[in-house]
Amino acid sequence: MAADLGLAGLRVATVTGDDVLAAVRQADPLVWETGQPVSAGGPLVSANAYLGADAIVEALGQDADLVITGRLADPSLYVGPLRHEFGWAADDYGVLGRATLVGHLLECAGQLTGGYFADPVTKPVPRLAWLGFPFADVAASGTATFGKLADSGGRLDVRTCGEQLLYEVDDPAAYLTPDVEADFSGVTFSQLGIDQVRAEGAAGRPRPEQLKVTLGYLGGWVGEGQISYAGPRCLLRAGLAADVVRERLSTLHAIRPEEIDIELIGAGAAFRGLAVTADPAEVRLRVAAAVPSEEHARVVGQEVEALYTNGPAGGGGARGSVTERVVVRSCLLPRELVTPRVDVREVT
Repeated sequence: MAADLGLAGLRVATVTGDDVLAAVRQADPLVWETGQPVSAGGPLVSANAYLGADAIVEALGQDADLVITGRLADPSLYVGPLRHEFGWAADDYGVLGRATLVGHLLECAGQLTGGYFADPVTKPVPRLAWLGFPFADVAASGTATFGKLADSGGRLDVRTCGEQLLYEVDDPAAYLTPDVEADFSGVTFSQLGIDQVRAEGAAGRPRPEQLKVTLGYLGGWVGEGQISYAGPRCLLRAGLAADVVRERLSTLHAIRPEEIDIELIGAGAAFRGLAVTADPAEVRLRVAAAVPSEEHARVVGQEVEALYTNGPAGGGGARGSVTERVVVRSCLLPRELVTPRVDVREVT
């Protein structure tokens, strides 16, 4: 593609080695979610380790202009260029903790400038449709000042930074990455001006000896059907429709009740039964079933569509789908069993 664009001289590096399927099969580690060995699950089709910044540093050290990686820990995408630029050692864990803070704050881009933060009245974000992505000016010490272009939408302040700091973090004092065990518990934010925030106070400890691996198992099929009901007693009609479909799937198609998931969207479905609207204006019935075969999955949508003429009054907008499922699980693998590789090609 680069050659077609006439970009002669561009140096493109690829980082591979995240595919550890063979190593996982041989080591057979325990799966986090089940406590059982990997081999005790279904057919394993993928295993990808979260690589760190080392390979990026190696690629940039070979004068790569563009680095393309497989599975890499999100903050490492930033730690690598910073290590290359400032010459930081791989075991300078204090500065790597600060660099990981930079990467963690930037990794979701618009989330730092109001995306996923916006909530009318309580947390207004101006010109959200034209959200500006953030950037960071990073010092050799690892401290950073974050900003965004002045004419872009969104907001960048200590509140947006505070939310992003805790995003996807279990223990702020021990945020594990392939590069460092980062400690965010002492982080402070200072508002320096409009859309300008200084972050400091992160620390770091030696990196883990094991790497996280995302596993993919073949998990059968999911069949789904949806239909809407509106007006007086719509919740009761949707509930009746759900009962009809559940009984037919169990009796005629031998789909076990525990495999069937019923949601009444618009009547508290997101709260999983903890909150139910007494009399919504409309409700959408969603029926899904996780089953072993595509044939069984297909009947779910068919039974929901049959409600048009064989179910409660006023149903409309029926839709169905069938999807093969990959079940995602996690495990740990010793670092020495993962071997990243860097290849560099120059466009001619």
